Amino acid sequence: MTLTDDARERDAAIPDLDWRVFPVGTVRDQFDAPSGPLARVVLGSGARGRVVLFPGVTGSKEDFTLMLPLLAEAGYRVEAYDLAGQYESRDAGPENLDPPRARYDYPLFIDDLTAVLESGPRSHVLGYSFAGLVSQLIVAERPELFSSLTLLSTPPATGQVFRGVKRIGRFSNLAGPRSGASLMLWGIRNNLNRVPPQRIAFVRERFALTRRESVDHIVGLMMRMPDVADAVRAASVPTLVATGAHDLWPTEQYLSYAQSIGAQVAVYETGHSPCETAPHQLVRDMLAMFAEIDGRRGR
Repeated sequence: MTLTDDARERDAAIPDLDWRVFPVGTVRDQFDAPSGPLARVVLGSGARGRVVLFPGVTGSKEDFTLMLPLLAEAGYRVEAYDLAGQYESRDAGPENLDPPRARYDYPLFIDDLTAVLESGPRSHVLGYSFAGLVSQLIVAERPELFSSLTLLSTPPATGQVFRGVKRIGRFSNLAGPRSGASLMLWGIRNNLNRVPPQRIAFVRERFALTRRESVDHIVGLMMRMPDVADAVRAASVPTLVATGAHDLWPTEQYLSYAQSIGAQVAVYETGHSPCETAPHQLVRDMLAMFAEIDGRRGR
């Protein structure tokens, strides 16, 4: 188990691996969301509750491959999804809505994620990067759907969230959504983060399915994130802000934002993707929060 103090050592020992291979017992299916079918994987009994994992832009459910068994072993039913337009959910999009729309917008993602949460019992939710922004918008209106919220490398800002990115943030207003998306995709494809060979091979394969317009539109949404910090704090949903010390946004911004919404903070010696590089430490801290919540409820 990962509740012991060896979580950091376990993370340091993660080998290069095939991210498409899920743990034995994982079920693959689709969830019929308002925008179309969302690719899903499910693992675990659910004896202790439900955990839902939502990835960010250009991401997918595979980003949580190493987290799934850790949470399932702790007694949870764990579900992970591809967002609309991303990877194996590429057929989900605004054209499927009633009436059809032309763009991926906040209401599309809010309605999709809300439908997922309404389909089962109240859940511990992890929103990774962009999905953390959407999750906060839902918490502000529907806190009863959440047992807890983990914001993983979620931009610690509102409005134009890229303005706080290290070194280049001050230039972000000069780029439109498409040019900003192009720069991000170029950096990922060219492996500027120096991820292992099998990981970058999967990421490039994933790009072949992800709809480019969904990436462009999401980057545009991240340039106009509504300010719901006060509403998130007032919702009183137990929240963990988790990030890497070498993330795109400075740690100080994460600490300040966490304070503004009344959240706990966990910082790992990694970059933007602790779900890949520090899953044992991340799950350890999530389970500690879950246990604290259960203790307050006398479970």
